[in-house]
Amino acid sequence: MTTSASVPTEPEAATARPGTVTDRLVDANERYAAAFTDPGMDARPVLRVAVVACMDARLDLHDALGLELGDCHTIRNAGGVVTDDVIRSLTISQRALGTRSVVLIHHTGCGLESLTEEFRHDLEMEVGQRPAWAVEAFRDVEQDVRQSMQRVRTSPFLLHSDDVRGFVFDVKTGLLSEIDPT
Repeated sequence: MTTSASVPTEPEAATARPGTVTDRLVDANERYAAAFTDPGMDARPVLRVAVVACMDARLDLHDALGLELGDCHTIRNAGGVVTDDVIRSLTISQRALGTRSVVLIHHTGCGLESLTEEFRHDLEMEVGQRPAWAVEAFRDVEQDVRQSMQRVRTSPFLLHSDDVRGFVFDVKTGLLSEIDPT
């Protein structure tokens, strides 16, 4: 299996400038922009759905959910945790851009399962300042999905909390398992 991190083939290596990963990304954007055509889309998601998911690089949400460009808003962070900033993004998504449904996706083998809030203490010892944010580590991914669903459903800022569903994505099989909110 190859990934975008794979070593470039010879012709690509000859044209790519040496440098950082960011340089590679900028080069890729130049090739993308050369063939880019404005799709003429509005910022409002066609399916009126916002997906909140973990930032894990193994989750290809568009392919896994059969989504196309313009179908949804995608909000990602470590663990797919519903934080104040996620509520902020969902509020803007709903109130300004018309989304009605929220899909929450956590996954098996998440790095937050191996962390604790001690991580914050270690950072404080290292840099001399305690982070204002919580790690939001967890041991039970299904319970964490339930907690995230509850946070969305009870937010006073969200207009639409009746269609909030949560899932666990299995990184070995690619399948979603829906989590009962109760």
